Amino acid sequence: MRTTLKIILPLIVSVAAVSLLFAAYQVRTEKRILRNDLSRRAAILGESLQENVEPLLERGQEKSLQPLVERFGQREHLKGVAIYGATGAALAITPGIALEFRMRPTAATRAAQADTGAGEFLSAEQINAYNNETVPIHIYALPLHSRGAMAGTLALFHDTSYIDRKVSLTLRDSLLTALVQTLLITGLAFVLVQWTFTGPLTRTAKWLRTLRTGQPHAPGALAQGEILDQINREVTQLARDLNTARAAAEQEARLRDTNASLWTAERLRVSLRGKLLNKPLFVVSNREPYMHVFSEKDKSINVIVPASGVVTALEPVLRACNGTWIANGSGSADREVVDVKDCLRVPPDHPSYTLRRVWLSDEEDKGYYEGFSNEGLWPLCHIAHTRPIFRPEDWVQYQKINRRFADAVLQEMEGTESPILLAQDYHFALLPRMVKEARPDARVAIFWHIPWPNAEVFGICPWQRELVDGLLGADLIGFHIQSHCNNFLETVDRALEALTEWDRFAVNRQGHLTRVRPYPISVAFPEHSRVINESLSAGAERAALCAELGIEASLLGVGVDRVDYTKGLLERFNAIERFLEWNPTYQRRFTFVQIGAPSRTDIERYKDFLAEVSAEVERINARFQTGRWKPIVFLKRHHSHEEITRYYNAASFCMVTSLHDGMNLVAKEFVAAREDERGALILSTFAGAAHELPDALLVNPYDVSQLAEAIDRALEMTEEEQAVRMQHMRHDVRERNVYRWAAHLLSDLTEIRIEISDRAEAHA
Repeated sequence: MRTTLKIILPLIVSVAAVSLLFAAYQVRTEKRILRNDLSRRAAILGESLQENVEPLLERGQEKSLQPLVERFGQREHLKGVAIYGATGAALAITPGIALEFRMRPTAATRAAQADTGAGEFLSAEQINAYNNETVPIHIYALPLHSRGAMAGTLALFHDTSYIDRKVSLTLRDSLLTALVQTLLITGLAFVLVQWTFTGPLTRTAKWLRTLRTGQPHAPGALAQGEILDQINREVTQLARDLNTARAAAEQEARLRDTNASLWTAERLRVSLRGKLLNKPLFVVSNREPYMHVFSEKDKSINVIVPASGVVTALEPVLRACNGTWIANGSGSADREVVDVKDCLRVPPDHPSYTLRRVWLSDEEDKGYYEGFSNEGLWPLCHIAHTRPIFRPEDWVQYQKINRRFADAVLQEMEGTESPILLAQDYHFALLPRMVKEARPDARVAIFWHIPWPNAEVFGICPWQRELVDGLLGADLIGFHIQSHCNNFLETVDRALEALTEWDRFAVNRQGHLTRVRPYPISVAFPEHSRVINESLSAGAERAALCAELGIEASLLGVGVDRVDYTKGLLERFNAIERFLEWNPTYQRRFTFVQIGAPSRTDIERYKDFLAEVSAEVERINARFQTGRWKPIVFLKRHHSHEEITRYYNAASFCMVTSLHDGMNLVAKEFVAAREDERGALILSTFAGAAHELPDALLVNPYDVSQLAEAIDRALEMTEEEQAVRMQHMRHDVRERNVYRWAAHLLSDLTEIRIEISDRAEAHA
């Protein structure tokens, strides 16, 4: 009964409140209608009387006015009529009108001044008694003219007490109606709640109790119905989340027990929830965390989750603070699922934050993304001996799209005090300044995922000043390693007039301080992602993969890269050729599998490079291939993370030969995948990961002989040495995972104190 009353009482209060509000509205409407009707009748009567009075004034027959007003005064609700002269004194007035109206009232004065009709309502308290009674009245006045000049005013006095009586009756009827409606609705609701909800909710409560205690199945049948079905689905999701939270809590307990300081998704979420002070986090990137595409079979809409370490790191924070991710809507069905503001809630199975999509035309994408970003900035920053191309029309599109994204960010920030923004990568170098100028109270950071070259190289860009100035709009700029920070500060020294504070790695430009810090990005280290046993050993996995590839080999090496000229693929293949020349005993035993996802194939340089790589693989295979063995298997398609993990676990070594790279997460993914603590990592010294993984076999990818020797050493390395090196690398990757990266970057951003100058406040 108490539960039913808790449900019914708000309904009773709501119905009663609505009924009373409606009653008040009816009363107010009735009063307004009656008053408007009286005003209209007074105006009609006044105009009729005006037509009779003005001729008498023109002929000077003032004595005829008194009989006239007495004759007109015998009308319904009309208390009297008065005619005033130009001085305001009464020329004729109906007997019985209050003494204070012997002189012209306020309404008559307004009518004379405005030379038009004027009316007013006076309550009983505003006038004196006449005829031994106090009643409210309405006064309507019209100007009188004689020979084209103002000769006086005419005033009609109506008793309005009948309006109050009618309004009182309306109020009584409305209150009675409200009472009857409330009683009827309450009784009906009581019956429906008892019949429809109380029983089902009781069973649902028992189900919740069962789930809370950890039992896998709910006892008994649950009630069916649209609302209860939704509750059942949400409770099931809650149970899953509860199990996940229990697992996270157990993991945190284990870490505390061992005095470990591992960053997890849950620890990141809890840590930053407090530091964000319940404010949403805004993230802007070219890549979206969820993409909607049409199925080729039945045109249904599928959701794709692009592989991204940034998404892995930032999603826990966005979920915790109900944040917003602004990104390029590039999926074929992206427009079909957004609302009128181009937004939708994600993830699809448990909506927790907002995805705002920005739309680009093919021409804009070609200029901003393919042109300036990937034919200009990408080769410029990677120093991979590919000439950067800078076209003025691409620069125009780059500025235009940065402005469009900045406007989208500012729209999403509206209503948020001191918002926090994290921009991603080289696609948005101008955006920090655009946002900061509009919202000086915002904390703005940008993370530059690719290298920053030395000042001489970056000076090749015709618009280096604009790019650097745009970046300095941020409060915090992050790079992967310290040398990239150094290069950026040197570029600032050469490109702009600004105070570079090398002692604390900051730039002071026009009163705004920008901090420059290294934040090495990483991967999400899997905790006991699979059970290690003999059936899943590297040898068994290798045999299964060789059978699927249709080759015979007892040793595998693996490379996982986009087909990009910065990844050192040709140097890698030349090293494999040199290795097989030097070590013919490995022929027909060793095969290198290159997983090469085609990338940016609309750009001519990438299309040519894909053909060049394919031709080199065919040449080397034609030289060495015998029977079912070949030295290189080139898989030219996108692979899922699960597919790639199989190759990581089967390989004797993984090869990362970047000619220049910001970090290169493939190196860390390989280490994280090797739970058997076997295998070797061959890693270019020009990749940022080399600064964190000294136990890898570090190489110069331009030195083909050194690469070939590293392959030989990796294949000949003892299991003991493999274990020692891999344990050290796994410890580093585990401790410095992607959640630690996000925690340090965002913690530093939230701790920045924003001081808004007078000039900035005036601009804002």
